[in-house]
Parts: sequence; C-alpha cells; structure tokens
Amino acid sequence: MATDTTEEPVGQRLGELVLTSSHVEEFLHDLSVEAAKELSAVGLQVSCSVTLVRRKKAATAASSDNRARAMDEVQYAFQDGPCLSAIRQDTTIHAPDLRTEDRWPEYLAAVNQGTLESVLAVPIPLDGDARAALNLYSDGKDAFPADAVAAAERFAREASTSLRLALRIAQLTDARDDLATAMASRTVIDLAAGAIMSQNRCSQDTAMQILKSASSTRNIKLRDVAARVVASVAGDAPVTTHFDA
Repeated sequence: MATDTTEEPVGQRLGELVLTSSHVEEFLHDLSVEAAKELSAVGLQVSCSVTLVRRKKAATAASSDNRARAMDEVQYAFQDGPCLSAIRQDTTIHAPDLRTEDRWPEYLAAVNQGTLESVLAVPIPLDGDARAALNLYSDGKDAFPADAVAAAERFAREASTSLRLALRIAQLTDARDDLATAMASRTVIDLAAGAIMSQNRCSQDTAMQILKSASSTRNIKLRDVAARVVASVAGDAPVTTHFDA
C-alpha cells in the first residue's frame, strides 16, 4: 500500500491543490484522485469520492472515477450506507468484507451484485451545517489494513483544513464578484436616474421613485429597468425614457 509515513507531505500536497485549483469542485476532484492514488496498491485499485451534505441533502462533490460516483449514488438511493453512516455518526466506518457485512442490507443487496468488496468512509470535519466524508472503494477483500485506515484518516484531517480554506477562498471570490456586480448595477441605476432627471426635470429622489415604480409595475428588476433606460438613451434600444413624475 503506497502510503506516506509522515503527515507533512500530505498537507503540503493538499495545500498546493488549494492554491492551484480554480474552484472548490476542481480541488475536490484533485483530492479524490490523490487519495485514490495514495491508497491503491499493485493489483488493487482504489476508487475515491467526496460526499457533501448540505441542507440535509447528500451529493457527490467529486470522484476519482465513475465507479466511486456510482457507488455513492446507490447509498443516496437507499439513504443508507458506509459514507452516510460515517457522516451521521461522525466516525470512521470500515467494511473490510461486504459479503459478510450485515449493516445497510438494502445497500449491500445492490452492490453485492458487482465486484465491490471493501469500503472505507472517513468523515471530513467542516464549519457550519455542511458535512462531508472521504469514501474509498476497492474490489479486494480487506483492502484497507490499519496503515491504510490511518492514511485515509490523515487525508481527511488534512482535507478538512484545505477544504475549509478552499471554501473560504470561494466565499471571498463570490463576495468580490457580488460587489463588482452591485457596483455595476449601481452605476447603471445612477445613469438611468440621471437620464430621467434630465427628461423630467426632477430631483434624484423623484427619478429613483419613477424607476422603482416602473420596476414594480412591470415586475422587472430595478437594474434591468435602468439598463433599458440607458440603452434607449444611447440609441441601442427602442425603449422610451420618458416617465411621468
């Protein structure tokens, strides 16, 4: 089993993934691929996925391959299985031999039709209401010995830190984009108000009331109403800019 003997290299690699990923989904995909590679052995391929639970709904955020995603989907269908148990119980769930396993009967009945034999699921602590788990699947019986379980738990710990950072970066990026959009909207609205002030020879407060009234009456966002006014003034749209005060 190709595992690290220290935690530092794992943390460094995951930290680098955060910095080089363009969004959270890309980071989680790279994390899944890295974990699958780390925990696979010669002749024993491991598939990996990350389950995220938000607003009480579980979904696969990323996977190293289609098999891991498919195995996750079986759990979601029955609302039961190793990864969901790991999240609900906030503890590592290890099923070394699914053919002798008696937990999750419906899930087992579905997956035992295939070649899946071992599952390991490790919770990933997150902030707030969001919860996550690192899911590992293998065709081999007893595919996750003690050192592999320890490595997976190490991945989950490091993934927790890195994922929190990735989510924080995503939130800051979204906030920046929202601010840019808000500033752009404010500019359009101000321009439209200026056009109405000029045409109606009214105050800015009156011009804003005219815009808001048009927005409510036509059931159109204020920014869209303003954009139509500005486009009409610029000669780009056949929309009248004259509003009665």
